[in-house]
Amino acid sequence: MVDLNPGDSGNRSLLLLLIILTAWKPGSGQVHYSVPEEAKHGAFVGRIAQDLGLELTELVPRLFRVASKVRGDLLEVNLQNGILFVNSRIDREELCGRRAECSIHLEVVVERPLQVFHVEVEVKDINDNPPLFPRAQKNLFISESRPLDFRFPLEGASDADIGENSLLTYRLSPNEYFSLEAPSTDEEVRSLGLVLRKPLDREDAPEIFLVLTATDGGKPALTGSVQLHVTVLDANDNAPAFDRTLYAVKLPENVPNGTLVIKLNASDLDEDLNGDILYSFFSDVSPDVKSKFYIDPISGEILAIGHIDFEEIKAYNIRVEAIDRGYLPLTGHCTVIVEVMDANDNAPELAVTSLSLPVSEDAQPGTVITLIKVSDRDSGANGQVTCSLTPNVPFKLVSTFKNYYSLVLDSALDREKVSDYKLVVTARDGGSPSMSATASVSVEVADVNDNAPTFAQPEYTVFVKENNPPGCHIFTVSARDLDAQENALVSYSLVERRVGERALSSYVSVHAESGKVFALQPLDHEELELLQFQPRQPNPDWRYSASLRAGMHSSVHLEEAGILRAGPGGPDQQWPTVSSATPEPEAGEVSPPVGAGVNSNSWTFKYGPGNPKQSGPEPKKQTQVSFLLRRKGEASQPHQ
Repeated sequence: MVDLNPGDSGNRSLLLLLIILTAWKPGSGQVHYSVPEEAKHGAFVGRIAQDLGLELTELVPRLFRVASKVRGDLLEVNLQNGILFVNSRIDREELCGRRAECSIHLEVVVERPLQVFHVEVEVKDINDNPPLFPRAQKNLFISESRPLDFRFPLEGASDADIGENSLLTYRLSPNEYFSLEAPSTDEEVRSLGLVLRKPLDREDAPEIFLVLTATDGGKPALTGSVQLHVTVLDANDNAPAFDRTLYAVKLPENVPNGTLVIKLNASDLDEDLNGDILYSFFSDVSPDVKSKFYIDPISGEILAIGHIDFEEIKAYNIRVEAIDRGYLPLTGHCTVIVEVMDANDNAPELAVTSLSLPVSEDAQPGTVITLIKVSDRDSGANGQVTCSLTPNVPFKLVSTFKNYYSLVLDSALDREKVSDYKLVVTARDGGSPSMSATASVSVEVADVNDNAPTFAQPEYTVFVKENNPPGCHIFTVSARDLDAQENALVSYSLVERRVGERALSSYVSVHAESGKVFALQPLDHEELELLQFQPRQPNPDWRYSASLRAGMHSSVHLEEAGILRAGPGGPDQQWPTVSSATPEPEAGEVSPPVGAGVNSNSWTFKYGPGNPKQSGPEPKKQTQVSFLLRRKGEASQPHQ
């Protein structure tokens, strides 16, 4: 039960603190925006504060901030109006290459309480890249003996844009000898080439100059061109020919160097040197192909010579040329597509952020302790990650978003039983065999004042001779507290009462730190026979709503020999008053005797501060012990 006095500001502050501690929760949902690449500085992206449900006035006090895995200066938020805007040049091709989807993932973090929101900003492609050919001029050597409809492969152009902006169409400058054969939009294998439409005559036209132009599908369209220099040759009549124009090969990643990828075979109907074939990659082959593969010029074997990593490149397009050794060499061509197969070679990765430590032992279940992000560079089942937590702990993992988890409190904490937890978060992928990674999270439990002091023993019996000297040490009370630091500090004080015509403090005193009880004057057996201690039932504290009291009881009999013995006693409810009669800053309060005999007086020992004007960082627990004094010859009255 919580008892609030109207003038007790300490209780109200405590309740406010408990409400704040239970109010923390993670953000949820996702906000999506889009912005064209190359947008100017200051271009509007979205009203991010409004869309996340945040007030403009709380952005600065709650430490609103935005983080991104890519360059952090691309987008910024105006904290005055809550608008997300373009801060620096965004180049989609630089950011995402030729991927169909290109987004900037933002993590928006606010504190007090801690919340995390996820924002996706899609970067839209614009037609800002023209088609490019590998070189400005292409030299072709074609025998005059080539038959009509003979096809001569050409190197196509490339466009760094995506979608419609990268769809290319080709046209050839007007001429009487060649037509252009280009693949349609639904053909991925058929390559660009010249088709002979009129027989060549070296004596009539030894050289032919053509222009090949590529146009992309953007609006407005952009173009690029290459000069074709055709030299008409005389002699070698047959070019090498592969048995297929397209080869498809599957290659596991991480294969050893020297692994055979494929053995190509081309044939030439000519004889002698005109029929000898040398194999090579096209001159415009990409640096990635050159660094990963090697082709034997004699055998036509393609070997893996570099690290093949599925996460780096998933497929290679290799164009191979077979050239004979004739005086006027002829060539044949084919394409080898190498598809890299994924292996489970990447362990999951964990990142632990935004720790809310230490955790108060009175924190409510559902309180978020920390945020955890997992990732795996593999694909498919090899990249699917599940997380687990150390068993038999009062915490659990809650999935909040794709690859994001929150570590939350699952059940009540008790610092006196366990003061800190060493947790291990394990992330395991779905590969076979699976791979895993762990992250350690140390959670310290902060103490709250939830334990009352307890005495070393429940009953004391003390023997004291009458006519003792003033200041005589009668006995010592001892209490301990299971809490920590200032919550475990114990002090003792005497609650003032009247004993007949005299104040209790004229008979005895207690040392605030040691708990020693002293007789301040000689005790007279004929005047005072029995000194009885009675336990008090714990009551709601008048000063702190969360305080507790623990009781002990004892009795003192003053006879001729000064005997101090125990009496049975009984529970007796008592509320302290607010008048102070002791000089110590930590002294207790005076209250009238309750439940004693008609001619009896009582007084109370109480642990904890007695001055309601003094404040402390934690609600304090009290232990209260009552002393019952009666004159010689009086009968004890039963307690109600």
